[in-house]
Amino acid sequence: MKLDGLTVLDLSLFLPGPAATQLMADHGARVIKVENPRAPEPTRSAEAFPWQQGGETVMFRNTQRGKESIALDLKTDAGKRALLALAKQVDVVVEAFRPGVAKRLGIDYETLSAENPRLVYCSISAFGQTGPWRDKPAHDTATVAAAGILDVTRSPEGDSGPAIIGVPIADMLSSYLALSGVLMALHRRSTTGRGDFVDISMFESVLAASPNILGPVFGGRQAPERLRERTHGGNAMLNVYETADKRHIALGGGEHKFVEALFEGLGRPEFVAPVTGPAGEGHWPAITFLRETFRTRTREEWEAWFEGRDICWSPVVTLYEAWGADHVQERGMRFQDDAGNDHIGSAIKFTEEPAQIDTQLPQIGADTAKIIAELDLTETDREAILEANVSNVRTTGTS
Repeated sequence: MKLDGLTVLDLSLFLPGPAATQLMADHGARVIKVENPRAPEPTRSAEAFPWQQGGETVMFRNTQRGKESIALDLKTDAGKRALLALAKQVDVVVEAFRPGVAKRLGIDYETLSAENPRLVYCSISAFGQTGPWRDKPAHDTATVAAAGILDVTRSPEGDSGPAIIGVPIADMLSSYLALSGVLMALHRRSTTGRGDFVDISMFESVLAASPNILGPVFGGRQAPERLRERTHGGNAMLNVYETADKRHIALGGGEHKFVEALFEGLGRPEFVAPVTGPAGEGHWPAITFLRETFRTRTREEWEAWFEGRDICWSPVVTLYEAWGADHVQERGMRFQDDAGNDHIGSAIKFTEEPAQIDTQLPQIGADTAKIIAELDLTETDREAILEANVSNVRTTGTS
């Protein structure tokens, strides 16, 4: 597989870091997850993440598979020495502490790279390691709000307030950027022999995803007026329409051929020219017509009408419907392990050396003894780590 021979030390929790390192594990990397035995990975908790399958939370199963787990308390001398010994042997470290925490613990890039100059060290945080917002606490929704995206995420019909986005886009975008940055640094290391520090900001990952909506900001020095913008409700062909049964159809492409196929099919060719033009007032009569027209039939009836027509569209389906689609199964994006538990497949598909997903889940500290046996530690440190592992894991449990 593409990442065979790569060893990754994962110090992160929740979603952005674990999602990135799971992608690495799916494609052959050895990923060692470091957990505090007194406060292990939060997504193990059935109280915080109640939906489970096979005795594990769905969230944990789909962010932590294929990893090893070592239980280390980094506030103890033995735990810190083990981490430092590990860092000498790995290729990549991924952490998502608040800025400054890694330095206080003595496990920051400067410290670890002094012993391992080839180390690629990736830090994921809300706002980055520098700047006036560096120390602001935030998770996904707050960073999306700060990036201006919640303000433009509103229904195109009616004057609704900002809507929470249905997926954690800052978490996932920063995860993918982290993976990209790590791979870039590893590629460069192959010629220079030196690693690098990768600073990933969730906030900036959302900013960077915005080039198609920045016209009024960069070109007009103003916020978008939603109903005059093509992706915010001002384009008839990039819009959502209610059907007779209170369900919805989404139109998703404004190229001339799609416009022509839609309006000629509906017997209103006079809308083709204005809807092919810029978003805004010219589209409004067509939007009104489409709102009225789509309400005359059920979603199922519209699906039958669209069949075979060259129009960019989709029914608005539930998450349950989406993950039950034959296409999702056939492409391997949802698959079941031998016990019947569901998994998210790899969205990175290679013809040669495709992902080989290990669906085994790490129990807290299950690999501690094996891993510390590989490290240059004193017997006293090994015994202290194993004792803390056994006593603390006994009280915290696995879920």
